[in-house]
Amino acid sequence: MEIPKPKDLLDFAGKVVIVTGASQGIGAGIAQRFGEAGARVIVHYRSGVDGANAVVEKIRESGSQAMAVAAELTDQTEVEALVAHARKHFGSLDVMVNNAGIFPNAALLNMTRDEWRAMIEANMDTAFLGTQAAAHHMKAAGGGAIINLASISAMNPASDHSHYNSAKAGVVMFTRSAAQELGPSGIRVNCISPGLIARPGLEDAWPEGVARWQQSAPLGRMGTPEDIGDACLFLASPAARWITGVNLIVDGGVMSSMIF
Repeated sequence: MEIPKPKDLLDFAGKVVIVTGASQGIGAGIAQRFGEAGARVIVHYRSGVDGANAVVEKIRESGSQAMAVAAELTDQTEVEALVAHARKHFGSLDVMVNNAGIFPNAALLNMTRDEWRAMIEANMDTAFLGTQAAAHHMKAAGGGAIINLASISAMNPASDHSHYNSAKAGVVMFTRSAAQELGPSGIRVNCISPGLIARPGLEDAWPEGVARWQQSAPLGRMGTPEDIGDACLFLASPAARWITGVNLIVDGGVMSSMIF
């Protein structure tokens, strides 16, 4: 196997990447960073067409190709069509980032079964369907990289999030299982667990939580979508060519802080 030179490790020119849930927030940051690295990017959205188009425009301004594609990720047919779209318009699929998900609050004793099921579908089912659809193509093509987005809530549960905590823990184990099965086909499957990521209005809506986070984080700040995007670049790149089945925690060090 030819070992790439360090200067070429994060060069994604000619590569095709799908990022789900990329019309805003973490997904938008991931998509833009891949575009800045030269990739051709499918910016997936469910309903946020204006946001997706804005992300596409930013990627194009960086000199890369991109297009926005809508899909309902809990529908297997639409997920398969999303992958087919990438292959039809860009010729291949090298990287699949399963980022889309939801995170509403619900107290355990008041949670309905529909709320539980909606959380599992939006976070676990979408990762399963996206991984499966991408892997069928990648296996035929000789390999690829899949990245699933979990959360530090998979390991350090938050109140009123029993359904979210459970779903993200499931994503971590699903990633490890998929890595085991798909590795012989040259497909690497890894996971990223972000910590608290800054977004507009968060500090006004949850000032005490942001303050606690900043006091607890060894690096002293919330994360940015670009921080997660750069972690995705690493895991999708040849720099991580011997890494699979890993859950990479990207949280400014919060999970390393004392818990008592």
